[in-house]
Amino acid sequence: MTASTEPPASPNPSAEGAAEKAEQGPESLSQRLLEAAQGRRIPDFFIVGHPKSGTTALHEMLRRHPQIFMPELKEPRFFATDLRTRFQDGVAATPRAPLPQTPEEYLALFDAARPEQLLGEASPSYLRSADAAGLIAQAQPGARIIAILREPASFLRSLHLELVQNHVEREQDLRKALAEESLGRVPGDGGSAAGAPLVRYSDRVRYVEQLRRYRRAFPAEQVLVLIYDDFRRDNEATIRRVLRFLDVDDTGPVETLEANPSVHVRSVRLDRWIRRLQAGQGPLWSTARAAASVLAPPRLRTGALERIRRSVLYRSPPAPEEELMLELRRRFKGEVIALSEYLDRDLVSLWGYAEIE
Repeated sequence: MTASTEPPASPNPSAEGAAEKAEQGPESLSQRLLEAAQGRRIPDFFIVGHPKSGTTALHEMLRRHPQIFMPELKEPRFFATDLRTRFQDGVAATPRAPLPQTPEEYLALFDAARPEQLLGEASPSYLRSADAAGLIAQAQPGARIIAILREPASFLRSLHLELVQNHVEREQDLRKALAEESLGRVPGDGGSAAGAPLVRYSDRVRYVEQLRRYRRAFPAEQVLVLIYDDFRRDNEATIRRVLRFLDVDDTGPVETLEANPSVHVRSVRLDRWIRRLQAGQGPLWSTARAAASVLAPPRLRTGALERIRRSVLYRSPPAPEEELMLELRRRFKGEVIALSEYLDRDLVSLWGYAEIE
């Protein structure tokens, strides 16, 4: 999952920017958004996560529906106010537009929608955010919420692969990364050099707690919880279920697709070098790009670099370490049991936890 999983949002705020952020805290965000709307529309539905669980594919499939408008920018993360300073500086997996920082910038994402279209956005960070559910409910009480959950061990393995790909995680060995239980530290607000640790891997597998935040903020009929296995097994049936949930036509043709597959990065250092060359970061990269521009047009040059990255640096992930997967399933069995009871569905059997002691 983006992610794509949490590439950089913006440079660290200055003292002036931090003061402005304090004055316009998360508790006032929804009110400022409503005041800024003035005839403009706030999204009608939100895909809230998790990453690496089909959110990108769902976003791409829904935005092809004629009755739905979703911005090209996936993951605006506007309502995840508690996570904004935790997006680590680095080189994004793919070039992307800056995240919206103000209500006006956020609303502008939807200006191209036709009046009759339903508006939606997808930000997987909203599910783990402590702020997002309440803020969305304040801004749009009638919003429909879509969450996608995946078996914890495979979810964390896939998430780790993406964090390595996005240069957020430096440790390529999953066992070591999980043992450290932290993604590193990032500068704090106001330019502090110390900062707080990024969210731990295990913090993401708090499915019941995350869902309860949305069930407290919205009526049950406005929250749809999908299971990744269903989406993978029958992509079309799942998307039609979502369309019915959104109350749009579900009888038309559906283009199924797989987006953002997990990959293994052969060389993180070389991958970073090529990304910087693409982005033109630093004098060396600017010089190289200037020389390359003489030899090839920008579109051809960018495509060639991307093909090099994918063909040379990326390969299919190796088979998971079975012992580690078993350890993770033992660790998260309690969460799976609780989630099964909460959703009234036997995920213990579906995810292979019945025989795990």
